[in-house]
Amino acid sequence: MGLQPLEFSDCYLDSPWFRERIRAHEAELERTNKFIKELIKDGKNLIAATKSLSAAQRKFAHSLRDFKFEFIGDAETDDERCIDASLREFSNFLKNLEEQREIMALSVTETLIKPLEKFRKEQLGAVKEEKKKFDKETEKNYSLIDKHLNLSAKKKDSHLQEADIQVEQNRQHFYELSLEYVCKLQEIQERKKFEFVEPMLSFFQGMFTFYHQGHELAKDFNHYKMELQINIQNTRNRFEGTRSEVEELMNKIRQNPKDHKRASQFTAEGYLYVQEKRPAPFGSSWVKHYCMYRKAAKKFNIIPFEHRSGGKLGDGEVFYLKECTKRHTDSIDRRFCFDVEAADRPGVSLTMQAFSEEERKQWLEALGGKEALFHSFNRAIVPRPEGSAQLDKMGFTILRKCISAVETRGINDQGLYRVVGVSSKVQRLLSMLMDVKTCNEVDLENSIDWEVKTITSALKQYLRSLPEPLMTYELHGDFIVPAKSGSPESRVNAIHFLVHKLPEKNKEMLDILVKHLTNVSNHSKQNLMTVANLGVVFGPTLMRPQEETVAAIMDLKFQNIVVEILIENHEKIFRTLPDATFPEPVSLSPSPPNAPPRQSKRQGQRTKRPVAVYNLCLELEDGDSPNPPKEDTPPSSLDSLSSPSPTTATVPGPPGPDKNHLLADGGSFGDWTSTGVINRKARAVYPCEAEHSSELSFEIGAIFEDVQTSREPGWLEGTLNGKRGLIPQNYVKLL
Repeated sequence: MGLQPLEFSDCYLDSPWFRERIRAHEAELERTNKFIKELIKDGKNLIAATKSLSAAQRKFAHSLRDFKFEFIGDAETDDERCIDASLREFSNFLKNLEEQREIMALSVTETLIKPLEKFRKEQLGAVKEEKKKFDKETEKNYSLIDKHLNLSAKKKDSHLQEADIQVEQNRQHFYELSLEYVCKLQEIQERKKFEFVEPMLSFFQGMFTFYHQGHELAKDFNHYKMELQINIQNTRNRFEGTRSEVEELMNKIRQNPKDHKRASQFTAEGYLYVQEKRPAPFGSSWVKHYCMYRKAAKKFNIIPFEHRSGGKLGDGEVFYLKECTKRHTDSIDRRFCFDVEAADRPGVSLTMQAFSEEERKQWLEALGGKEALFHSFNRAIVPRPEGSAQLDKMGFTILRKCISAVETRGINDQGLYRVVGVSSKVQRLLSMLMDVKTCNEVDLENSIDWEVKTITSALKQYLRSLPEPLMTYELHGDFIVPAKSGSPESRVNAIHFLVHKLPEKNKEMLDILVKHLTNVSNHSKQNLMTVANLGVVFGPTLMRPQEETVAAIMDLKFQNIVVEILIENHEKIFRTLPDATFPEPVSLSPSPPNAPPRQSKRQGQRTKRPVAVYNLCLELEDGDSPNPPKEDTPPSSLDSLSSPSPTTATVPGPPGPDKNHLLADGGSFGDWTSTGVINRKARAVYPCEAEHSSELSFEIGAIFEDVQTSREPGWLEGTLNGKRGLIPQNYVKLL
């Protein structure tokens, strides 16, 4: 489990646990800041003197290997895992360079030091300043509340009203600042991965050119670099989409926080001041407690908590409520007070003070006291307003008309579905399409009145306007589960199984749409809309949670992966029935092993086959560079893809070598390698796509002849269909 998401709605409760989560985020950023500072120092040591180069490289490699990114939520995407693993890969490359005893490039200042210093000063430094403001406002807010609540009720009404207004304004200002600070904390946690790794890529790429055998090393590094650039690009694209969703949710909560309170197990919860009586002549004191009440069990929990002492949490108490009584100002010289009597403590009565009259009335309602209001502390989930779009015959007509027009007129348009149309034109077109009287009159294929970007935007708007997302609220969580874990094959099988659980109309429309998106991705060489880019666009369009929270938005990247799987496996998912014996998606099988790393004849270790990633490379001719889409992706976000890309997209093979993996005859690969067993047959248990001319490509079940050990550690040599080549050792079983 990584860092817990910081919910905007919790800014208004400001609970002890919310403060604990904030401190965890702050501690992680401080750790990152210290790490980057140390890494910059290590980088400068590389330039300082050639004599200390070897020691500095070892230290640098050690720092990279030991650092691990934290993430928000309960899982990472495959792209994020590859980014996380990249630091360890970089460390391995450094060790290879150290063995060669060559001189490191002195261009590290421009490629690494300055970008990291800029990130540390502009991003992490900005968070530090926000923290100072947040801590200062926390102190100010709760000090003012303390002072305000100590006002005598006998003062003039005008004076009290003026004080109330001042406190309320201060509280609103504090909530605004809290929202901004929480948003900034989570943004920097997500941003730091690609902001940090991209300078590292530049540093490593430049470094190889200064070695005597740099050309060979660069060839080996280039394969990994290209895949990591795609991982970074995918992560960046998902970050942009997630950030816009987070900002939209923050603005909704800012405008109407009461309507976006999260569902809670408690009937009421929040801060109350509790009177603690002391022996004469010391009188009494008022201590702030975080209070939680369950109406069904009449169970009351109170926990002392002081924000101004660094979030000190005291020992809590639990009692069962007998009755609640409102206190009037003629019996106590404080406002907003009420008494609660404990059922399990005869004769014990506690006097409590709310922050305002409105909050006191809410507590009285929850506790069964007098003057109750007819509303609850915890509101139900706010349903999304239903638009006029429906999943009916008219909806299918709209979908088919738009798809036909796009495939006829704009299948090769760059940034298809990412470039948006003018809002007024999009609304006008959608209104005409949804009107029975005008729908048939709209000619999208031949009319120049409607641009392709207007048509694509209208199609997306129709899908977003449905009362329920096309992939349904009910199955939303089930679809997310396989995207977070499991092998490539198990993910596809799980999505296949779930698609056939959709209502028939939903499945039919999804089939039509995904078939079209598959066609769009097949033209990605011209339109630049790879499967990954289409996932970014249609993930939040086809899937969304019923309740809008930061935690749900953090799963947006997994929605994109689900859409990628649908596009890449359209024929299997929609044209065949799922396995009737397939288990529920929550019990996915573990990932199969990785292909082992290759050894270059003249160099050190080559890059290993990464964990399977459901995205396609941009299919470009050698020397071509893609033009970035115009929408949703900032100009700099595609710059890293300007290097020549592979001409075909490959879904890499299964992850991780395992030398103790048992063979069919009871032995292990380790035993086989050491004993030098030769001239045996073997059967493929995983499919493999060759990445070099010396390797064999094969499907599950392929039979290899004359199999023997290879000089390449972790690889075998064998013959398939008359061709001899290398086979990943942990992809086969002996016969």
